[in-house]
Amino acid sequence: MSIPLDYEMLRVLWWALLGILLIGFAVFDGFDLGTAILLPFIGRTNLERRLMINSIGPVWEGNQVWFILGGGAAFAAWPPLYAASFSGFYIAMFLVLLALILRPVAFKFRGKVDNDTWRACWDVALFVGGFVPSLVFGVAFGNLLQGVPFHFDEDLRAIYTGGFFGLLNPFAILCGLVSVAMLAAHGATYICMKTEGALAARAKTAGIVLNLATIVLFVAAGLWVYASIKGYAVVGTVDHAGPSNPVRKTVEVVAGAWFANYRLLPWTLLAPVLGVLGALLAIVTLIRRMSIRAFWASALSIAGIIATPGLAMFPFILPSSTDPRSSLIVWDSSSSHMTLFIMLVATVIFLPIVLAYTAWVYRVLRGKVTAQTIGRNHQAY
Repeated sequence: MSIPLDYEMLRVLWWALLGILLIGFAVFDGFDLGTAILLPFIGRTNLERRLMINSIGPVWEGNQVWFILGGGAAFAAWPPLYAASFSGFYIAMFLVLLALILRPVAFKFRGKVDNDTWRACWDVALFVGGFVPSLVFGVAFGNLLQGVPFHFDEDLRAIYTGGFFGLLNPFAILCGLVSVAMLAAHGATYICMKTEGALAARAKTAGIVLNLATIVLFVAAGLWVYASIKGYAVVGTVDHAGPSNPVRKTVEVVAGAWFANYRLLPWTLLAPVLGVLGALLAIVTLIRRMSIRAFWASALSIAGIIATPGLAMFPFILPSSTDPRSSLIVWDSSSSHMTLFIMLVATVIFLPIVLAYTAWVYRVLRGKVTAQTIGRNHQAY
């Protein structure tokens, strides 16, 4: 069977699609996580916390489809990436899973008993369910930029040589704080858009502060990379259409390598610029009480912040700190030509359906969540 797209192009397309799925997850499920993070801080009364919970209640499950799609894409399109990352980050992923399991349980059980202590416990569970995944995802990105301690043996089995607490290094924690501030800011713009009165006013203030924090932390992380974190560079030529074999290349660890793409391809600078300008635009629109525009400005900031390390690291997907030669790059860690093509056909068919359904759901659920809305809906949380 003749495949109309060559192997090199398909690999680049799936690298880009994986990034798009990560951005989609951060934008759509990010405001769920951010709302949960803010729940104990800007929800002063039980009614206000119910308003926050009901603003995300109808959509949070659908938003997690992006997380499932991202994991599925990594498994099918980049098997070595899935094997190395999920084995190396096993405890971290397990913590994320436990935190995400808390969310549906807390949604359902919070209102079962009319007791302040009972509700407070489930509010803490919702906070943990938002904070832990946000932190862990950022910490993971921080470790990617530094290199992950793994290598492949002679049978091409991924061997992870690090430990869980080694992931919690200062730079990775800074990246985790970038993620937490970014998603909490996104949640604040969503709450401001979906509620009114004193709750919306506090969400507005939180959104301004958190977007400022996102800018400061994001710039600080960039300066840290520039000053003291070495990047990775492939030495020699690599067959872009050759069979996947992660150990058939030479890789060097070079100071400033993570900024090489920005020098060679100046258009990639749009990503960090968008990360900062999107957050600034969110602040301006929040001040001007344009909550819908603030939400989409926050989404642009998220897209820019996530794209920044992705474009900086290209073609690297998972650098290895213990054996740089074992680092996974776009050209040597993908599935077969046929597999990528079949997946692309399925994506072209089904992703527009997912997007159309998502747009329809948000159109139906547009408008603010008010006390009257909750009073009329006996199934409200």
